[in-house]
Amino acid sequence: MPLAAATPGALPQERLGLSAAISLATPRDADRELTQRLIETLQPFGVFEEEEELQRRTLILEKLNNLVKEWIREISQSKNLPQAVIENVGGKLFTFGSYRLGVHTKGADIDALCVAPRHVDRSDFFTSFYEKLKLQEEVKDLRAVEEAFVPVIKLCFAGIEIDILFARLALQTIPEDLDLRDDSLLKNLDIRCIRSLNGCRVTDEILHLVPNIDNFRLTLRAIKLWAKCHNIYSNILGFLGGVSWAMLVARTCQLYPNAVASTLVRKFFLVFSEWEWPNPVLLKEPEERTLNLPVWDPRVNPSDRYHLMPIITPAYPQQNSTYNVSVSTRMVMIEEFKQGLAITHEILLNKAEWSKLFEAPSFFKKYKHYIVLLASAPTEKQHLEWVGLVESKIRILVGSLEKNEFITLAHVNPQSFPAPKENPDKEEFSTMWLIGLVLKKPENSEILNLDLTYDIQSFTDIVYRQAIHSKMFEVDMKIVAMHLRKKELHQLLPDHVLQKKKTHSAEDVRVTAVDDSNLCLSVNSENILSVPSPTGTQDRNSPALAVMAASVTNMQAPEVSLQQMNPSESSGVALSESIPQTPSQPTISPQPKPTVSRVVPSTHLVNHPPDLQEMQQQTYLIL
Repeated sequence: MPLAAATPGALPQERLGLSAAISLATPRDADRELTQRLIETLQPFGVFEEEEELQRRTLILEKLNNLVKEWIREISQSKNLPQAVIENVGGKLFTFGSYRLGVHTKGADIDALCVAPRHVDRSDFFTSFYEKLKLQEEVKDLRAVEEAFVPVIKLCFAGIEIDILFARLALQTIPEDLDLRDDSLLKNLDIRCIRSLNGCRVTDEILHLVPNIDNFRLTLRAIKLWAKCHNIYSNILGFLGGVSWAMLVARTCQLYPNAVASTLVRKFFLVFSEWEWPNPVLLKEPEERTLNLPVWDPRVNPSDRYHLMPIITPAYPQQNSTYNVSVSTRMVMIEEFKQGLAITHEILLNKAEWSKLFEAPSFFKKYKHYIVLLASAPTEKQHLEWVGLVESKIRILVGSLEKNEFITLAHVNPQSFPAPKENPDKEEFSTMWLIGLVLKKPENSEILNLDLTYDIQSFTDIVYRQAIHSKMFEVDMKIVAMHLRKKELHQLLPDHVLQKKKTHSAEDVRVTAVDDSNLCLSVNSENILSVPSPTGTQDRNSPALAVMAASVTNMQAPEVSLQQMNPSESSGVALSESIPQTPSQPTISPQPKPTVSRVVPSTHLVNHPPDLQEMQQQTYLIL
């Protein structure tokens, strides 16, 4: 693979972004050598596809694009359009996401958008085009998700998974050279078409706003791999998704327009470990439009003022791509930024190799207490749907836990694990997630009792209600929450999972957890925090209400210590380097944490077989 480097002495012809570049320095030979070593380190991780596979993807997309054109001509004929229009009606399949950005990995799926003229309806897409795809021998696993927030057809075409969205433009024909960045295309479109177009518009705008696409792509490949290795790549669980990481890398490229990838990776960690959140990250000045679409604007929308880590998409209508970020996930990501800065500093000084950057931290050794969420269903199909719903709501539970004044941090691991079977003879599919907890001692007391009844109950109520509302719920779909100490994780996780993680040796950046070696969390004899099932069944495995109580002795209050490196040791630039911020948000005082409603010396569980409609009205006794 050729080295992605800027031409020596080349300077950008125009300023990109809201501020001038921090540095216009061109790369040195040492920077190019470090970049080559970075490429060599990335290759075994499968982040680059072979040329043969790239050509195969191109051929598949050409086939699908021809199918789109053929289908639109057939629809046009069926609706008796003039022959002259039919011959030039067009239609096109656009790509977006990681494939369009040029950073997809081996075996990754492709996000695509079918763009049709005004006489082609969404119903046509989900009927006649769906049927046309069904006739293709290369197509497998075809399924339509018409009622999704962004409606989509999913399929596997010759072994490549593809998601196809649909957008109908207010045009009689679709020209081959159509530029979706044109805001006028949004006129007279329904909201579903605007949402479908958004992915392509944002992706194209990002590529338009970076000074060197090759350097951007290589840097983004490295940062995405780092984020996945460090378990902070998940929009749905409150970390960042692919488009958010792309925008952070793009902003770094704007600030250092002539730097090569090795320098950009280091500057990425410098910029965002020093960023003064919640100042937003913007790639360009938001432009006013007369289309009256809702945009991210904390001056107008009070809810936008509470976003903790706003990263704003550059295409109209501008949105915050990180609205799911919570106090805990932001704290975890900032810690990882600081660790990344320390490691890249070592790499610059030849004290470490690039491989160290991609070593995962030891999540299973980092905390002393964990909440384990287990979702199970009787069939594989039900399990896939159930797991997707439960995972989409976990961030709500994390947000509730964060509001507890005795919980400093609730860190959910985005990686899920298969749960061991309780009954080998019974067909059941289970998935579990782990949430690491950092607790703190109450003032003037040696005893801490945490009542998490409301948090667990509210979370499961939301999940069950949505499952029933969407007609997904089936009998024996369950959620179970249990508490485990670090030394008990081997009961659920195999040794190779617990031991494969490596801990960073960097000591400059750390989160100091509470010293709770004598802390005992006792719920019941099995440490189970179960919750009511809407079916009201009562057996050993069925959800039932519970309380988590903690007795704390000789505890020290936790500190979150994010120590900075000595500026004199920084990687080529002082850590006091001025990072341009965008303080467009009014200052908002943090919402006060509610106090624990019940503090009890001991706990007894009172189980009720509730009907779902009565859940909110029941009073659970804590004796």
